[in-house]
Amino acid sequence: MSGRRLLDGKVAVVTGAARGVGALLARRLAARGAKVALVGLEPEELTATAAACGPHASAWRADVTDRTAIGDAARGVEDRYGRVDIVVANAGIAVGGPFVDSDPVFFDRVIEVNLLGSVATARAFLPALLRSRGYLLQIASLAALTPAPMMAAYCASKSGVEAFAHALRAEVAHRGVDVGVAYLSWTDTDMVRGADHDEVLRELRSRLPWPANRTHPLPPAVDNIVAGIARRSAHVYGQRWLPVMQLVRGLLPGIVARMGSREVARLEPRLEAGRDRRTRPVGRGGAADAARTGTAGPPPSD
Repeated sequence: MSGRRLLDGKVAVVTGAARGVGALLARRLAARGAKVALVGLEPEELTATAAACGPHASAWRADVTDRTAIGDAARGVEDRYGRVDIVVANAGIAVGGPFVDSDPVFFDRVIEVNLLGSVATARAFLPALLRSRGYLLQIASLAALTPAPMMAAYCASKSGVEAFAHALRAEVAHRGVDVGVAYLSWTDTDMVRGADHDEVLRELRSRLPWPANRTHPLPPAVDNIVAGIARRSAHVYGQRWLPVMQLVRGLLPGIVARMGSREVARLEPRLEAGRDRRTRPVGRGGAADAARTGTAGPPPSD
């Protein structure tokens, strides 16, 4: 059966759908016949994306870390469509820079949104997925496969969601629900562009081995995710070279420790000079989350 037919008529929920991976994923799923429910923080962007997805799309403003709000959204989506077949836990933010210089509020917020927000999303929608024998896809990252200096909060959160999804898969498989994890390398979104606005972090990333030092185009990555959703895959890779990283992930912490420590030492004076500029979440999505929580985010620079 074709990917289009496998998705035709399915009800798919995408969190973090106002922009980037989530917005394009919603459009791609709708193009393959799915009825999409978009969840996010930015009402104008959500409404515009829902309109681009066609007459069967809807938008729900909810912070994934607010259990009441995400629970209300889950009930609302099921009331509207009668079922939920697919849930993609995509919402996420990031901060960059040395841990020792990090703002505890923003560092912890990355963990809260990326990990606990995914847990809250699963908790809210799992009853509907059990009824439909549906599919939950957790968007993780290359950061779940390998540690990276200057990304402690993001790596911890994405490693956490990977482990959570693997554990949940074993609990619900016998009830007909499949759980997958999607991995993406650096992909052209406003989060990555926001991180690259910091010239020191951009230089550090440029010294990673190819192809991890590249920013990869968004549409092929999202198309690979859609294909994984259609197959209800346990592992989904936005870039086709990422499975290799799975095979060697046990070697990566030691390699990163040796190479990364040299680079961090070389860049330390420049990191020190700019430490006050890199404490807050990057990109427009990070600014939207900061506005939601009442903390001052950086002006969007991407």
